[in-house]
Amino acid sequence: MSQQALQHGAAPVAIRSAAWYLPEHTLPVTGVRTLDETERTTRDGLGIDTVRADDRLCSVTLAERAARRALDRARLDARDLGALVVVESRVQETFLSSEATRLQHRLGADNATTFSVGGLGCVSITPALLAARGLLAADPALDHVLVVHGSKPATTLRYRHPVTVNGDGGQALLLARDGDTRVLDITQHTNGRYWDLFHVDYRDRPTAQWREQCTEPSTYSFALAMETRNHLAAMMDDLLRRNGIGRGDVAGYISQNLSAGSFTFLEDSLDIELLPACRDNLRRYGHLGPNDVFLNLRTALDREELAPGDLAVLINVSPVAAWSLLLVRTGSQEDTA
Repeated sequence: MSQQALQHGAAPVAIRSAAWYLPEHTLPVTGVRTLDETERTTRDGLGIDTVRADDRLCSVTLAERAARRALDRARLDARDLGALVVVESRVQETFLSSEATRLQHRLGADNATTFSVGGLGCVSITPALLAARGLLAADPALDHVLVVHGSKPATTLRYRHPVTVNGDGGQALLLARDGDTRVLDITQHTNGRYWDLFHVDYRDRPTAQWREQCTEPSTYSFALAMETRNHLAAMMDDLLRRNGIGRGDVAGYISQNLSAGSFTFLEDSLDIELLPACRDNLRRYGHLGPNDVFLNLRTALDREELAPGDLAVLINVSPVAAWSLLLVRTGSQEDTA
């Protein structure tokens, strides 16, 4: 097991601008294909009504459209970016090519230090934030880091049994040393014993036959669930302790969007109540991978479930397995979208 954390009082990182791109086409969850009756029954009980889907758009295009919106709202030219960090897609279109530099070229971010991070599924947003913070701390001349991700399912089946239904969406976070929404602290844990609990066998198979499979459903439902409960509880206690705050100081808790059952599990495990934005976005968009938690944060701010200056904890879990918590202080809504 490994741990990496941003200690309280470390170099600051903040969100200057944030934007999302969600395709216009809405796909009812009842139209999401499953393989049998058991999967169909589970799918219909996830708490998801619709997902956004456009098979014409690849992950790079989704990321690009979100990135352009974030840059426009910050009135920043892509040529002025100090760094571009791409949260890698689950399956890129071609092997050996670089989606990160492809996006750099399409944006015109010719001067940006560019690379990708990933390997942790939904939690991959965390190493992206760690990298951005490190760049800003290491180079005083570097002012802005753009963190982007285009979320697309790994297979033609949008349903991942027994977990969730995947939608399409792009996200871009423009990070700087100062901004309205500040990332105060991050904690992350991983456990490599679960590295292939979910996987896609793809060699010598047409893409239409790719299936995202859970190697051991009982391990996911019981062993990993109990480990998640224990890790998140310990991580939450440590996060609050080292920042000198208590549960009463946190105005809201936000999770990724997997299922209604996953929300109940987190609430019971941590003795918290998630903000209503989480369940509403789950119903509307399904699962958007690393994009979920910040989209839910944005929705909560728009709906005044959080007020400027509030503290919030963002919770991410991935079955690889990885866990992360982000402590953020919210700001005004003027400079984000």
